Amino acid sequence: MDTLSQQPKLDAFARLLTIMDELREQCPWDRKQTIASLRILTIEEMYELADAILENNLPDVCEEIGDIMLHMVFYAKIASEHGAFDIADALNGVCEKLINRHPHIYGDVVVNDEEDVKRNWEQLKLKEGKKSMLSGVPKGLPAIVKAYRMQEKTAQVGFEWDNTDQVWAKVQEELGELQYNVQNQAPHADLEDEFGDVLFALVNYARFIGVDPETALERSNKKFKSRFEYIETHAPKPLSDMSLEDMDALWNEAKKIEKV
Repeated sequence: MDTLSQQPKLDAFARLLTIMDELREQCPWDRKQTIASLRILTIEEMYELADAILENNLPDVCEEIGDIMLHMVFYAKIASEHGAFDIADALNGVCEKLINRHPHIYGDVVVNDEEDVKRNWEQLKLKEGKKSMLSGVPKGLPAIVKAYRMQEKTAQVGFEWDNTDQVWAKVQEELGELQYNVQNQAPHADLEDEFGDVLFALVNYARFIGVDPETALERSNKKFKSRFEYIETHAPKPLSDMSLEDMDALWNEAKKIEKV
């Protein structure tokens, strides 16, 4: 690695550290913040990054990376004031983790493809003291993302369907059970369970066909929002006075515009 090519990046990071020190000392708002108070702001920044990625807006991705980096430095600064750790501890910790979990790069382990890498990664995590392969899945993840990650992780030890047809059959099975419970007026808790099983099976099917279900659903959300806003904008009268057929006609107009 060319040290000279790294220097501008190191200088930029050092600049951020200096500014953070100055803000923590001189700015009333920054002085007041705690690790707990920053939490919700960090979550907001992560969603803004996710939106920028979905829109393929690289200037916004760049900006959000900077915002998130600020938050990471902020957490480390507060922790250092309490004598817990500093940014060097956090960075060295992740460096050691990466080296330990990539023995095919920093050791003599041989891998054939990315699936071997993922399997080794999960096994190494267990050796590091993780009690379960699923312990690394954050409890606060959105449910669809959590389902995807759990399925992905357990697949590394062979807890997996053999092919896509089997997964689709499971989706149909779960849909049938949901429909049966609906038709027989099952208790609400049973309907909720069956509906959850349908979603879980669909997430698995998405994984098998190479689709990120969270991204797919968010794209559908954006399409729905855009098309409904088109209806609101072009409606000749209040929506409450329009028929579903009239609104559907405007909906189809919006769809045609998207394809232009």
